[in-house]
Amino acid sequence: MELTRSPALLLLWAVAVQSVFVEPPQPAVTLRSLADGETRLPCRYQVEAGEKVVQVTWFKELLDGSKEQIITAHFTDGHTEFGRYSGRVRFESSRPTENSALLIPGIEESDEGSYTCHISTFPNGNFERRITLTVWILPISTLEPVLLMEGQSYRVVASCRAVGRPPPHLTWDTDLPGQSQNRTKEGGSVSSYFSLHPLRSMNGKKLDCLVWHPGLEQPRRISNRLVVQYPPDAAISTSATDWFVGLEQAALVCSGGGYPEADSITWNWRGGALPGGASAVGGKLVFGRPLRMNDSGLYECVVKNSVGVGKAEYLLNIGGEKSPRAGVSPLDSQLLVIIGASAGALVLILVIVVLLVTCHHRNKNQKLEMALSEKTVEINNLSRQASFRRLNSVSSDPRSQSEDYALLRVDSRMKNSQMSLERPVYKGSQSTLGGKWGSPGGVELDDLGRPVVWQDGSEGPRGPEVDGESEESRRKVESYLKSSNMSLINSDQTFHCQDSGLPSSLVPVKAQQDDGSGSKDTDPVHLREGDSPQSLEEIHEDGEDGSYQLSEALNTHFYYSNGLLRPRPHSNAILLHPRGQIV
Repeated sequence: MELTRSPALLLLWAVAVQSVFVEPPQPAVTLRSLADGETRLPCRYQVEAGEKVVQVTWFKELLDGSKEQIITAHFTDGHTEFGRYSGRVRFESSRPTENSALLIPGIEESDEGSYTCHISTFPNGNFERRITLTVWILPISTLEPVLLMEGQSYRVVASCRAVGRPPPHLTWDTDLPGQSQNRTKEGGSVSSYFSLHPLRSMNGKKLDCLVWHPGLEQPRRISNRLVVQYPPDAAISTSATDWFVGLEQAALVCSGGGYPEADSITWNWRGGALPGGASAVGGKLVFGRPLRMNDSGLYECVVKNSVGVGKAEYLLNIGGEKSPRAGVSPLDSQLLVIIGASAGALVLILVIVVLLVTCHHRNKNQKLEMALSEKTVEINNLSRQASFRRLNSVSSDPRSQSEDYALLRVDSRMKNSQMSLERPVYKGSQSTLGGKWGSPGGVELDDLGRPVVWQDGSEGPRGPEVDGESEESRRKVESYLKSSNMSLINSDQTFHCQDSGLPSSLVPVKAQQDDGSGSKDTDPVHLREGDSPQSLEEIHEDGEDGSYQLSEALNTHFYYSNGLLRPRPHSNAILLHPRGQIV
């Protein structure tokens, strides 16, 4: 009985059948592959429960619409390859009924087309998947440079060609001012031409060809450098700045230039052969002897290469007199410069060292001067204090014994004079010194010339005489002592210590105040201006022995000047300035 199915049932059945393919999931897919590579055509059917794949077959669709069998696999009989595909194709899995993917190693351009995977199952029937394969061929590219020469007309300087599927695209990477033109031929062949007017300045410039293709991740670069040949451009140079007779190691250098490099360099002199002693070594003309006057003339350098010839001329004029710098080589000049620089640096270092040493000694001298000044001030202070102590007390220092001895000697003489005044040897004397300073009552004096007063009020060695002394005589003696002490204290007002060898406080010269009653008496030793110390004897013609001794003492240690008594110079004297400074 024939089974008939409605269109709706057939659509539902087709949808159910499509859902059992694992890959490709779509009924029709398109793949791309590169030539010479391996290509995989996917096909895998998922069976249902109670279903079994009996056979798998791959077909290729031909141009006339027919199908060409490639390979077949049966679940019991194995697989079979057909025709030209025998040995070129194979299944991916060893169990083709489960994984029916097809592998085509070394794919070629002829393998491009549509492929069908046919699956036969039991009991559900046959199923298919269609795959369209496109084969790409990576471009094969070449660049052909053109040999150029300077002076040629506008022309093609480089050609770039490439073949591939799909056809590639060509461009130029350069800074040259030229133009490009592209042409495409059948079979995927593309050509590009670059044209310009060649110049020697373009020689060696970059002119790269770039090939673009969808099978390449980035454009392929064909590196190229433009080649422009030109004839030599000869030039003559020399290191000498002065030519003179006797110059040694003189030379001329010829540089050819041009591209390619020069094949030969020739030297001529005055249009002929070189003078004797001159030889050409490559591009250098060397004089193996000192220059002569007849070496002057026109020298020519001829340079040749495969493109052309270049020439250069140099007129050599040799002076008759020897240069002052003759015989001095560049090496000697450099050596002199080095020596001069070293000497200058050494002098600079010495100057710096001298300055540093001078500053050091100057600072050291300043410190020493300051220390010396401090010590001097300290010594002056100590000397001043020692002088004050010698004036106020008797020093035990052996160095000051001579000075103290002189002071004690003067004090002793003064005391003797006072003692003589106390003794009434010449009672009728009219001497003012005896009458004023004398002690009629015979008062006993101490070491300082003062009346002795006993603590207990008892009689001393001369007690009866003291008791008999009148009150008037006591007042006179005390007035004398007071006047003497005041004269010692105020000596800086009446004496100039720099004129004497003794302290000024030891000489009473001015009138002193009398006792506390306020009356003033004229000092008997105060002399009028114009008088001499000898006048003391004339005043006391009938004087006592004490007056005479006092006059002798005054004449020995003092002299009269400008109405004042001044101390005579002494080798052991300490000179005191009126302001208290030691002279």
